[in-house]
Amino acid sequence: MFKHTGNRSFLEAFVKQTEGVDFKNLKTEKEVFEKAKLPFIEPELRENPEVLESARENKLPHLIHLGDIKGVIHTHTTYSDGLHSVREMAEAAQDLGYQYIAISDHSKAAFYANGLKEDRIEQQWQEIDDLNKTFFNFKILKSIECDILNDGSLDYSDDILRGFDVVIASVHSNLKMDEAKATARLIKAIENPFTHILGHPTGRLLLSREGYPIDHKKVIEACAANGVAIELNANPYRLDLDWTWIPYARERGVFISINPDAHSVEGIQDIRYGVLAARKGHLEAEGCLNAQDLEGFYNLLRK
Repeated sequence: MFKHTGNRSFLEAFVKQTEGVDFKNLKTEKEVFEKAKLPFIEPELRENPEVLESARENKLPHLIHLGDIKGVIHTHTTYSDGLHSVREMAEAAQDLGYQYIAISDHSKAAFYANGLKEDRIEQQWQEIDDLNKTFFNFKILKSIECDILNDGSLDYSDDILRGFDVVIASVHSNLKMDEAKATARLIKAIENPFTHILGHPTGRLLLSREGYPIDHKKVIEACAANGVAIELNANPYRLDLDWTWIPYARERGVFISINPDAHSVEGIQDIRYGVLAARKGHLEAEGCLNAQDLEGFYNLLRK
């Protein structure tokens, strides 16, 4: 098993650094690392040889686990293109042991997804207020997946945006901009004072659509400067932000929000795919926005 859980560069470095060690007749990976006089290295970390040095120095990260996630962020309901009601999504999240859920239906520019005009936002907010009175130790947050328009502005006025608990800013249109324009578009949205989370940064769909080109470092720097978290969209067809950028984001102090982008109660469980990807990016619970309890989550929004 050990031979199949690390890439070639990791395995070659491990073999070179443990030359002369007898690994015969071992039954578990744990025994392999014990023989090598190393702490156990999680399979997700076996992507490069540098992790061996971290192991020797006892500096391996304490990787995030699914059980660390406290809240479900980025969910859709029958108000836009989801299959289940606000109540059904909230009850499903609570039944799975989560403490809060953010209802993040599409904004009005996403007409193809029945995006919400202002009057329907008010209707949803009232329903959420009413439902919150019926839940114990659980909170429904007023959220929106707000389209980033071509010029980088958001899809609603400031008066509407300030009423949301959580604003996720995402691109869904004009995906063929060049890198400079696409990057500038995202940065303008990030700089909007009402943006809390940058949603699926490249818009990619694995195996079917390349993400639009962006300067990841500039986008991450903008998030760091403005206290905006970045979504790791856990839908298995997205997994966007790509895990390879998580270490850089965390170095810059940017929090990662592992979000299912759920369009049904079943979709909530896609969070597990995001956690698996985040582990490859060395993410720890302390660096995950929705691994915090509700008070901690609020405190970190645009910190």
